[in-house]
Amino acid sequence: MKKRPYLSQLAHARIYRMIKSAGVVEKEDNSKQYKFFSEELYGLDKTLEKLVEEYFHPAARRLDVRKRILLLMGPVSGGKSTLVAMLKRGLERFSRTDEGAVFGIRDCPMHEEPLHLIPKELREEFQKLYDVYVEGELCPSCRMMVDTEYKGNIEKVPVERVFLSEDNRIGVGTFTPSDPKSQDIADLTGSMDFSTITEYGSESDPRAYRFDGELNIANRGLMEFQEMLKCDEKFLWNLLSLSQEGNFKAGRFALIYADEMIVAHTNENEYKSFISNKKNEALQSRIIVMKIPYNLKVHDEVKIYEKLIKQSDLRNIHIAPHALRVASIFSVLSRLKESKKQGMDLVKKMKLYDGEDVEGFKQKDLYELQMEAVDEGMSGVDPRYVINRLSSALIRTTTQCINPLDVLRALKEGLDQHPSISKEEKDRLLNFISVSRKEYDEMAKKEVQKAFVYSYEESAKILFDNYLDNVEAFCNGVKLKDPITDEELDPDEKLMRSIEEQIGIAESSKKAFREEILIRLSSYARKNRRFDYSSHERLREAIEKKLFADLKDVVKITTSSKTPDAEQLKRINQVSARLIEEHGYCPNCANELLKYVGSLLNR
Repeated sequence: MKKRPYLSQLAHARIYRMIKSAGVVEKEDNSKQYKFFSEELYGLDKTLEKLVEEYFHPAARRLDVRKRILLLMGPVSGGKSTLVAMLKRGLERFSRTDEGAVFGIRDCPMHEEPLHLIPKELREEFQKLYDVYVEGELCPSCRMMVDTEYKGNIEKVPVERVFLSEDNRIGVGTFTPSDPKSQDIADLTGSMDFSTITEYGSESDPRAYRFDGELNIANRGLMEFQEMLKCDEKFLWNLLSLSQEGNFKAGRFALIYADEMIVAHTNENEYKSFISNKKNEALQSRIIVMKIPYNLKVHDEVKIYEKLIKQSDLRNIHIAPHALRVASIFSVLSRLKESKKQGMDLVKKMKLYDGEDVEGFKQKDLYELQMEAVDEGMSGVDPRYVINRLSSALIRTTTQCINPLDVLRALKEGLDQHPSISKEEKDRLLNFISVSRKEYDEMAKKEVQKAFVYSYEESAKILFDNYLDNVEAFCNGVKLKDPITDEELDPDEKLMRSIEEQIGIAESSKKAFREEILIRLSSYARKNRRFDYSSHERLREAIEKKLFADLKDVVKITTSSKTPDAEQLKRINQVSARLIEEHGYCPNCANELLKYVGSLLNR
């Protein structure tokens, strides 16, 4: 015990240890990402950090938090059930490792902690000797077994390794409410085996009782209370004693000790109804509510849809780049709340949440925006609706490929078939589909722009070097020399502004931007690194946009020509090949993209 004191850990400590053992990533903003959740849950890092730090950690240290029921509250399809399922499956796996090993009294229906065999009067001395905390008493079944089979000799009681398993009903329980009139409390606390009463002669004999209720079998682990607030009151009363005192009443026995974490989940409307009922105050005080909102980051929403699609057998259908992204933009926009801050609209807010800096705001402004809308993410379009519409688009495609326009079309058609939304809500969602389309238009043009600019990469490098020469002269207050005539020239303000304006650098900000470029250039020089075309992301974007603007007519003619000449055809093939090789397109969606961008440029 001295070498492995964690063998005697209580349920909350075991779960916390399990989560920590998977690894923790410390982020730049001092927040933490728990790897245990990262493969299944996306965009909930802050929520999960709060869950671990404010519930599991103090509960593992035996603070009073462990005497509370954890209630996950949030909108449908927000990840509540997934979170609980991860804890269950994780516990099952963890109990098979050395670090998560669980030992119990052999043949005990509740997989009793062997240290409960130590008499109360010896526990204080035992704790001093081994530094191991012992809590709880033997269940009625074990108490009788020790007295009758082993004549009180606790040293002879056999102990076995216990592997937690929901399927085998060991250490992981699930209770689902049904019709209160037909559901029996025995589902929770076990039941009398009437066929054995004549044999044992008493209803208070543990051998005549089945300790097979969910509270019994979940001992040493976790019990999930599905849709807890839909449950009849008589079932919830058992939780009052279990949560606060760690025991519950079953049959004609004294209170039975149980070491288990109780986790429940519900939606917001049911929770509001529950707290408005004064009769529920006793249970309310024994609950810790953890809000599980929808994800608000576009790139994480994409991961959710990718995960769900991978579970299907539609692997032969190609999903074009940005197809899932436009669906994610639509979903996230529907979940955001309008900000009162001047200059902040929903699209800017979405981009800021997704890690991008936008005009007038930076990542440091995030906290203020989040505090402005504390219930953000508790409503909006749920992932199930989107995946249903994506499924429809995937099944109906005749080209073995779906593109962003197919996705937006499917989302729009789904609203017409949705019976439960009001006209106002439908109009609001249609507007978000339009906004998603505009965002895609910009992505499409940018994608084609990059593919075309690659063909003119030499031109991009020349423009880049020319800009740097002019910026250096401007910042140092010197003139440039014409390479042919040696004539001294002022920095070309028109050229510099034509590039800077491509990324929204205002006249008042141009000096700061140019100085930033020069500082970056000097930093690279000190480190003997070459400052090239790809060294500054925003400048690279500006150069590409400028070059694309200069090439716009060429692109327009090339992409929209019905009968391209040999040179245009060669250019289209080059651009299409680049889209396929480096950007994840298939021949079908690459061709559709070029046609679409051609139509955009001709408007």
